[in-house]
Amino acid sequence: MDTFLQQVINGVTAGSVYAIVALGYTMVYGIIQLINFAHGEVVMIGAMVAFTVINTLAPSGLPALAVVLIGTGCAVPVCILVGYSMERLAYRPLRGAPRLAPLITAIGVSIILQHLALMIWSRNVLAFPQIIASRTYFIGGAAITSVQIAILAICVALMAALALLVYRTRLGTAMRATAQNPQVAGLMGIDVNRVIAATFVIGAALGAVAGVLFGTYYGLAQYTMGSILGLKAFSAAVLGGIGNIPGAMLGGIVLGLVEALGAGYIGDFTDLCQYGLLARAIDACEGGGHFILFGSNYQDVFAFVVLILVLVFRPQGLLGERVGDRA
Repeated sequence: MDTFLQQVINGVTAGSVYAIVALGYTMVYGIIQLINFAHGEVVMIGAMVAFTVINTLAPSGLPALAVVLIGTGCAVPVCILVGYSMERLAYRPLRGAPRLAPLITAIGVSIILQHLALMIWSRNVLAFPQIIASRTYFIGGAAITSVQIAILAICVALMAALALLVYRTRLGTAMRATAQNPQVAGLMGIDVNRVIAATFVIGAALGAVAGVLFGTYYGLAQYTMGSILGLKAFSAAVLGGIGNIPGAMLGGIVLGLVEALGAGYIGDFTDLCQYGLLARAIDACEGGGHFILFGSNYQDVFAFVVLILVLVFRPQGLLGERVGDRA
């Protein structure tokens, strides 16, 4: 039971970060039917900018919380500028093109951003300075740190703020109208270009915060980190129902839980096989030497197996709905 509770805590923490990144994918797809594969690189840039600022200010004697807030405050506008530039320069000219053209462009933008980060920050893994003292609390035998609590609180606050923005403001109404039919929305007086640009800006801002949270939680950043994180977040968006904001939130949490529980339980079982503590398991896997491959180092396998199963049996995702093709 302690293992289960611990893995649930770990899974919800990681899943919350996935959900924040997935919101960027699902908002853009919901409005312009574009899979923005460069979004993971925006998250990476946010983490890198925050690392640079935090590493520079860490020896200054400022309070640790102030240093992190300043780092986040610098990462957000940089990511907003990157997100807006992508939409304005790369995607807007291709809005009337076949869907394959902006998709290939998104992959190209992702590669460009990744190599720009390589030139600026090098290929080395960068260690985030641990300037915030982390306290550990115990709940029923499971440990949760103050950093995990802060990540959960921030992610919940961001999800709630985005939900209020989308469903309770004029901009949110314009976004939903544009998602339904951009041509009719334009005839009703909505500036479609402005709404789409705002969507990229909001997604980039969320991505910047997610990058800081990811770097703070795992204590590292690298120019390639956006690839796997973006892929997982996109998978979370598809899992919940691409284009569905509550679905992206749910998909992120589910993905994090599946990863943590799969790695925790199967990892524990393979450790038992490895050390000869389960005779029948040892016989089954011929000594346990190969079975260890499916431990915590391969936790991504569990998440994508679940994703494949969901897509086979419910292609629209957990909260998605079957709809006809837009005219």
